[in-house]
Amino acid sequence: MPKQQFIWVDGKFVKFEDAKVHLLTHSLHYGSGIFEGIRCYDTDNGPAIFRLGDHARRFLNSARIYGMPIKISQPAFEGAIKATISKNNLRSAYIRPLGYYNNIGIGFNVKGKTASIAIAAIQFGSLFPEHEKGLRCKVSSWHRISSTTLPPEAKACGNYLNSILGSQEATNSGYDETIFLTGDGHVAEGPGENIFLVQDNVLLTPPKSSSILLGITRDSIIKIAESSGIEVQERDISREELYTSDEAFFAGTAAEITPIVSVDSRILGNAKPGPITKVLADRYSNIVSGKDKEFIHWLSFVSKK
Repeated sequence: MPKQQFIWVDGKFVKFEDAKVHLLTHSLHYGSGIFEGIRCYDTDNGPAIFRLGDHARRFLNSARIYGMPIKISQPAFEGAIKATISKNNLRSAYIRPLGYYNNIGIGFNVKGKTASIAIAAIQFGSLFPEHEKGLRCKVSSWHRISSTTLPPEAKACGNYLNSILGSQEATNSGYDETIFLTGDGHVAEGPGENIFLVQDNVLLTPPKSSSILLGITRDSIIKIAESSGIEVQERDISREELYTSDEAFFAGTAAEITPIVSVDSRILGNAKPGPITKVLADRYSNIVSGKDKEFIHWLSFVSKK
């Protein structure tokens, strides 16, 4: 059992072992839930949640995209997330809010159904603890979902079946992770992370039109790079540019900044995290730990010493 003891469910704290849903719950069968991944970091001024307002806004926007009747204001939602950290006496955590249809029954129609919100917080380290020196990635044979099929901008549970297929294919082939392309062959993203490349000291990342989730960590990296004097270009990226890039890395809440050292067995640069990746990773670490005052506004402190 995790160290935390309570999960917030619809305004009340429930013991960890009692946080359950029925086997016929709609969202369990049809993937009709929405979620967020949020990090809380330990700082000298107590636990601080990284870009809480932006995550809360995206969660509520995901509900709007899917027409899910989530009945909570953004300030109340942010307060519930902070309360969950406090209730469980956590200094650092991975926070998982989940919105789901709580009705029992079979059928796609969600008209008249009700929705619940649950917020869990668990102690969580690196997403790739065994790959600190970098990931060996494979380009997936599966394309990334596009907005003509499902809305990539919504963090919906069902969207990530696409991620599971790609990641499973990569690991079964002896790789660490996968990279998705769009239907027209441009680089999209990883299964749960945005992707960045470095070519000739320019930081490249796919644009909104490349079927990507508009990641909050992605936005953070762009702003950190610009603040650090690194040129950033958001543009279409071809598959072959993956092979010829000097550096590459994934960026996401769970992954933070994780270097990529090879793609389809092509070694990138010197087969180790490059200088720009390191600059960004070091600054990101200082920001989330409250040591970089330029971006201190990205931290929402749960309580101060």
